[in-house]
Amino acid sequence: MKITEEIVDHIAHLARLEFEGSKKEAILKDMENIISFMDKLNEVPTENIEPLIFMNDEVNKLRDDVSENTITQPEALKNAPKKDSDYFRIPKVLDK
Repeated sequence: MKITEEIVDHIAHLARLEFEGSKKEAILKDMENIISFMDKLNEVPTENIEPLIFMNDEVNKLRDDVSENTITQPEALKNAPKKDSDYFRIPKVLDK
């Protein structure tokens, strides 16, 4: 497939990009390199190869989700710059 300036302009429009001058030529060259690489992949013999669904045969090894207290509330509030008995104090974000 030959990449033309019209194709580059169309793709740039779809991506909401603008290329002019040497940048357009560089993008055109990069796209041609990508297409030539993809054409190279078409040379690989894949007739008797089954498609992969997963990259390996590993099965997810999940652990039980067990809750545990790793830090207590007083420990969490200990280094807070501002606190109010059981809560962190933060600056007001929204005005009423």
